Amino acid sequence: MTSVDLRIFTEPQQGASYDDLLRVARATEDAGFDAFFRSDHFLAMDAPGDPGPTDSYVTLAGLARETSRIRLGTLVTSATFRLPGPLAIAVAQVDAMSGGRVELGLGSGWFEAEHAAYGIPFPGLGERFDRLTEQLEIVTGLWRTPPGERYSFSGAHYTLVDSPALPKPVQQPHPPVVVGGGGKRRTPALAARFATEFNVPFMPIDGAAAQFERVDAACAAIGRDPAELVRSVAHTVCVGRDDAEVARRAEAIGRKVDDLAALPTAGTPAHVVDAIGTWRERTGATRFYLQVLDLSDLDHLELIAAEVAPQLR
Repeated sequence: MTSVDLRIFTEPQQGASYDDLLRVARATEDAGFDAFFRSDHFLAMDAPGDPGPTDSYVTLAGLARETSRIRLGTLVTSATFRLPGPLAIAVAQVDAMSGGRVELGLGSGWFEAEHAAYGIPFPGLGERFDRLTEQLEIVTGLWRTPPGERYSFSGAHYTLVDSPALPKPVQQPHPPVVVGGGGKRRTPALAARFATEFNVPFMPIDGAAAQFERVDAACAAIGRDPAELVRSVAHTVCVGRDDAEVARRAEAIGRKVDDLAALPTAGTPAHVVDAIGTWRERTGATRFYLQVLDLSDLDHLELIAAEVAPQLR
């Protein structure tokens, strides 16, 4: 079996401070995981959310200076939250601060309530995808512009005139770009044009396989080799040494064991290794984002690193 990367993925809007995230990021690095990612949300979902949201790029900038090996990124930044020019600057700066370890996940945005809560405009779905398309073109265009040259862009939503296209990221031609989601037409097309990695979040195995096939077809349609794209999935993680420990961890995150049973990332280590292997064979996914919901349970990360990750390399 081809080796599989395991990445830790957090949802800090549910209730986490920067110090909480720093502790988990350091544990992620110490345990040998490939990367630490975070969601880009400003409002908790079915939770109080105390002490409040943290900004993705403020967080990643801090973590860039406090870690040395793990890759850092968002799954995924909402295109409604930031203008593309300043976004390109922020990500390039974090890339420099980390020594070339940042990745940009970028999506259309979907959570209307958080936009209302913090005064962020929330256009209709079609316009959000139009804006996402322009943002992907602008951000990668700024990064790809050769030093000393200028970049201009004229679109329906954004216009850039004679930009010096600075700063340049450390990673060349630019940091990896993650596109993902379940859209059947525009999402695969955007991935084929712009993405380094395509992510299918929280989807059953048959749906994930079908979505990866759509991305392959979109790549073929523009003459791109689908093998250039990393295939990844995201699922809630709940691993225990035995069934009792799995049940305890499920209860701690407000889930029932039966509700997690279909996930490839829930169960005993042996079960999870087998399930991930099945997903690898059926979908071609070589990267798994483990959504960690209990950030206080660092033993959980150590268990996965010791008893799951080595079996997947």
